[in-house]
Amino acid sequence: MDLKLSGRVFKVLDEQSGESKNGPWRKRDFILETKGKFPKKVCITQWGDNIDKQAVEEDLEVTVYIDIQSREYKGNWYTDVKAWKVEQGSGEVNAPPSAPGMTMEGNQEIDYDEDDVPF
Repeated sequence: MDLKLSGRVFKVLDEQSGESKNGPWRKRDFILETKGKFPKKVCITQWGDNIDKQAVEEDLEVTVYIDIQSREYKGNWYTDVKAWKVEQGSGEVNAPPSAPGMTMEGNQEIDYDEDDVPF
């Protein structure tokens, strides 16, 4: 599955590091704001050397190639959005959206009443 998001880097969070049974690790999250009629903010994680090789800065337009993975811990599920490649610029999307109801910007085109929103 080849997933990518394009948008503006809204915020770069502080780098985190630690030591696990497999050795030292580093990660940094950044918030990407998508374009379109209903922009979304997505928290994306960079791991290890990708932090230095593919640096991101606030207000930079980027295209991020991602993997999405969920895992279970004590009965709860957690989802990670991990960047494996970051390119500067918005990049052109030549393929149709991968899911029905999705636009090229990655936002759903749904008409709804505010009473229908679950939050």
